[in-house]
Amino acid sequence: MDPTAEPSQQDSPPSGLPLIERTDLLLDAKVYMDFMMKHCCYDAVPTSSKLVIFDTTLEVQIYEIEEHKIETWRDIYLQGSFKPLVSISPNASLFDAVYSLIKNKIHRLPVMDPVSGNVLHILTHKRLLKFLHIFGAMLPRPHFLQKTVHQLGIGTFRDVALIQENSSVYTALEIFVDRRVSALPVVNEAGKVVGLYSRFDVIHLAAQKTYNNLELSVKEALKQRTLCLEGVLKCYSHETLEVVINRIAKEQVHRLVLVDEDHHPKGIVSLSDILQALVLSPAGIDSQAS
Repeated sequence: MDPTAEPSQQDSPPSGLPLIERTDLLLDAKVYMDFMMKHCCYDAVPTSSKLVIFDTTLEVQIYEIEEHKIETWRDIYLQGSFKPLVSISPNASLFDAVYSLIKNKIHRLPVMDPVSGNVLHILTHKRLLKFLHIFGAMLPRPHFLQKTVHQLGIGTFRDVALIQENSSVYTALEIFVDRRVSALPVVNEAGKVVGLYSRFDVIHLAAQKTYNNLELSVKEALKQRTLCLEGVLKCYSHETLEVVINRIAKEQVHRLVLVDEDHHPKGIVSLSDILQALVLSPAGIDSQAS
């Protein structure tokens, strides 16, 4: 395996691999690595689920470009760079699924039947952590779960991308592209975290037909959410990794904002950070190396 994968979230943490002691890496941490190696992708597919598949000739219904089709957008996009579809076999291990997601910096991994080519399910970081959280409860509990994410070096603690609540959506889009991040903690004038604006929120500009109003403030954009989306959930420097994992799994969010007691942002802990530390790092794979 190529050990040069990168995380899907913000810039690399303070230093290299998570700061879990060698003893923990060799003994405790391998519990999760071995578990994911012994289970295949099919094991993580729910017994009942829905999968929406689009035809490439489906028209994109947005006012000025309603005559464009998905295949037209794809052709234009691929003129810049060709990125083939990344998929995985249902018989591949969940370890390989974690590796593929983080190495390729993608958020969704189609599980495809190698014979028919049919898509059986879409695996995500959230689905994989949920599977590990549920069935991992039957495994021995590693001692490092009682240490804080800051002690373990799991997450981003330097140069965290932020956005002021009065900044425009256009500014947020620029930061998404320039910093290659998926979400931005929103801070007020006092520098306190008051929200979280993600790339997924941008979709609702189209749903509300306000995609031409990019000067709308992030604060107003968050108020206009039509669905109950991921809000801002926080964790604190004194909280253990176990608490953080339980919170992410329970609330079904993609990340937590690490804050101090005054709610000033100190870091970001994402699903990919946690999966990297629990599953890949014990195998000697550092997705943050390149």
